[in-house]
Amino acid sequence: MTAKRYLVTGAAGFIGSNIVAALSDQGHDVIVCDWLEKGEKWKNLARHVITDFVDPDDLEWWMEEGGQNLDGVIHMGAISATTETDGDLILRRNFKPTKYLWDFCTEYKIPFIYASSAATYGDGDQGFDDHQDGKSLSELKPLNLYGWSKHAFDKFVAKVEADGRPTPPQWAGLKFFNVYGPNEYHKGNMKSVIAQAYPKVAAGEPVTLFRSHNPKYEDGGQLRDFVYVKDCVKVILWLLSNPHASGLFNVGTGEARSFKDLALATFKAAGVEPNISFIDTPESIRDKYQYFTEANMAKLRAAGFGGNFHSLEDGIADYVSEYLSKEDPYL
Repeated sequence: MTAKRYLVTGAAGFIGSNIVAALSDQGHDVIVCDWLEKGEKWKNLARHVITDFVDPDDLEWWMEEGGQNLDGVIHMGAISATTETDGDLILRRNFKPTKYLWDFCTEYKIPFIYASSAATYGDGDQGFDDHQDGKSLSELKPLNLYGWSKHAFDKFVAKVEADGRPTPPQWAGLKFFNVYGPNEYHKGNMKSVIAQAYPKVAAGEPVTLFRSHNPKYEDGGQLRDFVYVKDCVKVILWLLSNPHASGLFNVGTGEARSFKDLALATFKAAGVEPNISFIDTPESIRDKYQYFTEANMAKLRAAGFGGNFHSLEDGIADYVSEYLSKEDPYL
């Protein structure tokens, strides 16, 4: 395989660092753009070869100096907290850098992959079909500022296409569903329920789940499309190898599973008898709480992606045995 040169933004974060690992392990030159801050995010990158580091504040300068020779930009950088309420900050960190990179990649004909989100679907009343036309997108109503910021860019791309304006030679907006896996440890209460539950499971303590406040769902029966981060990376690598594939794509398993299923799989992977308790969903998020998400994966399949996704049980078993149970849990 001929080595290529990729920029990954948000590269020290959860999904970003998994992408860096995969590209670096394949022998590519990987330029990392992110803030490491004062915590342990640096450990997400510690095992892999990095070609260069770019401070996000210097990104535009760096791109103008040498970005023209990139073979691809994988843009994962964003404020991903669904609880963020500073709209100006969200625009500065989520929308504006994405548009800059889109314009740059369009001008210099560089493939561009960016992170959208299943949060763009809001409460799911309009379904979970990854249509990319303006009319379909206009019917979606995100429930939080983060989801809106991602949706705003998806709608911008739809208008560019509708107007017949130039785009990057390949572009893909990836609507990630509930991603879990190694290198999410820095995310605090935004970590997956698996990462939050495992220390309790290993200590013999009960795992706490939210009660249902919807009569259609039992306690712990709220449903999500949980997708293992390794499968997300598999999709991105496939896209980089298939430049014909462009569009807005869901990235999930296509199968909704309950939080109770998730907890039981975590207990099983740890070899511990289940012990689950329930608490009320906080009132601050209760009216914005999603009870069901499930990715329609037909569009990505129709584009040619034939890879398999881990089942919830298999993904959690790998996550627990190869990472969470280890002294060094990093990829």
